[in-house]
Amino acid sequence: MATKKTLIIGASENPERYAYKAAHSLVQHNHPIVNVGIKSGVVAGEQIHTDKPILADIDTITLYVGAKNQPEWYDYILKTKPKRLIFNPNTENPELSNLATAAGIEPVEACTLILLATGQY
Repeated sequence: MATKKTLIIGASENPERYAYKAAHSLVQHNHPIVNVGIKSGVVAGEQIHTDKPILADIDTITLYVGAKNQPEWYDYILKTKPKRLIFNPNTENPELSNLATAAGIEPVEACTLILLATGQY
């Protein structure tokens, strides 16, 4: 199975957070991860970047930031140019979805954890 380099927006060191669980699940499924968040730290062996690094080789961005806090991430997401953008539960945002579609990024409303668990990632 091909690996899909995944950027996690909203990465957290808190084991109760879904972003934390997704980071560990992605690594267990052999998908390289890049963590980006508002607080630095380490999740699943990878540093949490707070500086929004632009990376050219991202397959998927998985969102763990609610719609009201997403506008500050729009430019970053669009500049990163992933193949797809996963809106996890409670991150759905028609405005960002439309921007992604217009930029050639496939918006997907799904749960990263479920996609991984069911082999659909």
